[in-house]
Amino acid sequence: MTKNYNVIWAKTANEDLIEIIQFIKSDSPIAAKNIINKIRKQSLSLDSFPQRGRIVPELKEQGIFQYQELIIQPWRMIYRVSSSTVYVLSIIDARRNVEDILLNRFIRDANK
Repeated sequence: MTKNYNVIWAKTANEDLIEIIQFIKSDSPIAAKNIINKIRKQSLSLDSFPQRGRIVPELKEQGIFQYQELIIQPWRMIYRVSSSTVYVLSIIDARRNVEDILLNRFIRDANK
C-alpha cells in the first residue's frame, strides 16, 4: 500500500517558480505554461514516492543527507521529507553552482 504524503511548497520555492516563469514568459507564454505544468506535476507526484529523488550531491559531500532533489531539466527541485510531509524548498537552475546560489540566499536573507 502506498503512503500518501502532503506536498507543501516553501515561500522560496514559490518565488523561484515565479522568477522562472516570468523569465520564460517574456519569450514564450506557451513555453512558460508548459514549464509550470511540468514542474507542478513533478512536485505533486512526490505525494506517493518522494524517496525516488537523489540526495543533493553538494550537500552530501558536506555530510548533509536530508535534502533530496528531482531533476526537471534544466532545473533542480530540492525538497525534504519529514514524517508524512514533503517540503519543496527550492527550484534552482541546474546549470548554476548550487553552493553559490545557497550562499547568495543566505546573505540576502540575513540582510532582510
